[in-house]
Amino acid sequence: MIRQAGPTDLVALPEVERAADELFAPLGIVFPPGTTVIEGCDDPARVIVAGRPPVGFALLGVVDGLTHLEQIAVHPSHANQGIGTRLLEAVCAITAMQAGLAARTTADPTTTAMHTPAARAATAAVTLTTFRDVPWNAPWYARRGFRVIPPREWGPELGALVEHERALGIEVAPRVVMRKDL
Repeated sequence: MIRQAGPTDLVALPEVERAADELFAPLGIVFPPGTTVIEGCDDPARVIVAGRPPVGFALLGVVDGLTHLEQIAVHPSHANQGIGTRLLEAVCAITAMQAGLAARTTADPTTTAMHTPAARAATAAVTLTTFRDVPWNAPWYARRGFRVIPPREWGPELGALVEHERALGIEVAPRVVMRKDL
């Protein structure tokens, strides 16, 4: 079951992310020590989860006015069941629906629905950064309609995000920026 995260779901998600990150170690990719990406989130409106309790999640933000997939993770014990695909499809569906809504109406800024990342991004597109050569990263996203975008197509916030990732040591293998127009 894919659903919007609730406040109590956020507590379980760092373990899902840590377990998923361990899959990179055999490829020589070890993430810098410290908190997980999801631990920096205290707003469940930014998170879509799979399962109860959650076994996977997608963390969303807004970068350069577009929905940005900050992280998607599925616990390895639930891998290869289509959970990641369903999470990604939900991200794209919510982004397309809310971008269409924003384009057609002037929403009340006090409503909860308009406080989600997809609602604040009025363009129907999703961006992300990922590893180019990891089979379940860039090739997986490409099979789902994402394309690599060159630096000349990045906005200033996306460029700053890529630089921030490098500063954290995440540029341990070739990374790419991808986008899917919906």
